[in-house]
Amino acid sequence: MTPGSGHKKSKIDVLARKLGRRSRQEPRGGQRTVLITGSGRGIGRATAEYFAAHGWKVGVFDIDADAVSWASGPEYVAGVIDVTSPGSWEQALAQFAEATGDRLDVLVNNAGILYGMPFMEASFARDSALADVNIKGVYFGARAAFGLLRKTPGAALVNVASASAIYGTPEMATYSSTKFAVRGITEALDQEWAADDIVVRSVWPLYVKTAMLDGVSTSGTSRQGVNLTAEDVARKVLTAATATNPFAPVHYPVGLKTTLLYHGSHFAPSRVSRALNSLLVGD
Repeated sequence: MTPGSGHKKSKIDVLARKLGRRSRQEPRGGQRTVLITGSGRGIGRATAEYFAAHGWKVGVFDIDADAVSWASGPEYVAGVIDVTSPGSWEQALAQFAEATGDRLDVLVNNAGILYGMPFMEASFARDSALADVNIKGVYFGARAAFGLLRKTPGAALVNVASASAIYGTPEMATYSSTKFAVRGITEALDQEWAADDIVVRSVWPLYVKTAMLDGVSTSGTSRQGVNLTAEDVARKVLTAATATNPFAPVHYPVGLKTTLLYHGSHFAPSRVSRALNSLLVGD
C-alpha cells in the first residue's frame, strides 16, 4: 500500500480494486476546489469557466501572468506557474491551499504545447520543450499535489491527453509520444493511488479549435478538420473528475471519431488500428 493509506483492505476489496472497481468517498461539505494549469486561454480557460459556472473555487494558473488577469472574481484564485519547475509547483499549490483551507478536490494537468510537421523538420530543442511541458509537467504536478489530494476526500487528478495517444500520429510524432506518456502515468497512478482515495483520469480530444493549433497544418487537420471546441473538452473534464460509478473508465475520449477509434483499438488487431489511424490522420 502507498504511504499514508488507510486501514488494511480485505482480499476481496483488493481483488475488486485490481479489476477496476473504484468506490469514492463523498466530497466534504462546502465549495469544491480545482486547480487547472495552462488555464489562461484555450481549453484551460474554458475548463476554468465551466467549473466556476458549476460552483467550484477555481485555481487559474498559467506561465503568462497577463493571461490570467481575466480571472478576477471571488470564484477564482489566479497565479503563475511554470509546470517544468518543481519549485514553481510548490509555490502555486501553497498559494491555492492558503485560499482554500488546504483543500484540493481536483488537479487538472492541462498545460501543453505542440508542433505539427514531419519529425525531421523539427529539432532537438523543440522535442525537448515538448517533453518538458507535456511529460515532466504532468509528473511534477502529480508528485507535488499528492499530499493535498490525499487530504481531500474523493479527490481526482485529471490529465489532458489526446487522441494521438491511441496510435502514433504522423507529423505529430513527438507530441503523440508525450501523450502516450500521459496515458501511462494516468493508468499507473490510478492503481497506485486507489488506496489513498484518489482517482486518476485522462481526457482525449482530437483536434480542438484553440490558438494552439493556429498555423498548424498536417494531413490529419486537413483531412478531419478542427471541429471540437474547448467547451467540449471542458465538459468531459468535469465528467471525468466527478464520476462516481464504481466502474467509471480511466480514459474519456472526446468526440465521436475519437470515441470510435479509442474503443475500436481495444478489439482490433494492431494493423487494423494502424490502418484506421492512417485513414483519419495519415497521408
